[in-house]
Amino acid sequence: MHLQDVSLFLTICETRSLAKAARRLDMSPMAVSRRLAGLEQDLGVRLLQRTTRSVSLTEEGTEFLPYARALVEAEEGAKSLFSGKTAGAIGLLRVTAPSGFGRRNILPLIPELLAANPHLNVDLQLNEDVVDIVGGGIDVAIRIAPLRDSTLIARKITDNPRILCASPAYLQRHGRPEMLRQLGDHPCLRLTSVPQWTFEADGQNTSISVEGRFSSNNVEGVRELCVQGMGLAQLTRWDVMKEIADGTLVEIALRDAQPQMLSVWALLPTTRYLPQRVSLFIEALKASLNQ
Repeated sequence: MHLQDVSLFLTICETRSLAKAARRLDMSPMAVSRRLAGLEQDLGVRLLQRTTRSVSLTEEGTEFLPYARALVEAEEGAKSLFSGKTAGAIGLLRVTAPSGFGRRNILPLIPELLAANPHLNVDLQLNEDVVDIVGGGIDVAIRIAPLRDSTLIARKITDNPRILCASPAYLQRHGRPEMLRQLGDHPCLRLTSVPQWTFEADGQNTSISVEGRFSSNNVEGVRELCVQGMGLAQLTRWDVMKEIADGTLVEIALRDAQPQMLSVWALLPTTRYLPQRVSLFIEALKASLNQ
């Protein structure tokens, strides 16, 4: 298996076309097709389904993709060890994270990372969607929700429990709930994707449906209206830590239930070879959150 053929396979995956890959690599489509066939013969599997207009990954191609990236990145890393011109992490770091968490906790890290690593580039994708990190070429995905069974590798960054909170002005006008059942007497501001709030009671998770006149698919929207005294909100610690510290929000402790314990996770496509840029980013985020 030749690394040049592996790199060619990655280019085809990025362009989704043999012809486009050929133009990018300044090769003929025939040569690209021949070298791809040679790689498949070396591996003993079909990596791509070809049509006249496009290509798509087979199941085996999807499984091979993170290893292909790791092989090419390992070659680049090995070369950089003996290059006096290269210092620090190199290459393109692709990260995806929830928008609210990313703006508050990842964006502030980027200037220092780039300054300390002149040959590093960063592509940060902030959205609420669950991204296919293998197919999308993502190096690391930051997740806060409970993890589902997955073939991905998960590394815990820090604890991040859910927190029930309200503004001081709201609590002064409407009183502070003390029991789980009393949440039904209050307007609740919630994330669109979280129709129920989850707590821990008697050693088990319990979920309750909440009612309110406002919901949003964005953490910032829920937090802002909570600060303005429009109701109760349940967000995670890292979503409201700043507001609780400066007193614009107050954490509410119930007598018969505790916040659900969540964590901030880094999801990786594989750990067979972890590029230095990924390790550097994870350690920087962990250090920042655990200060």
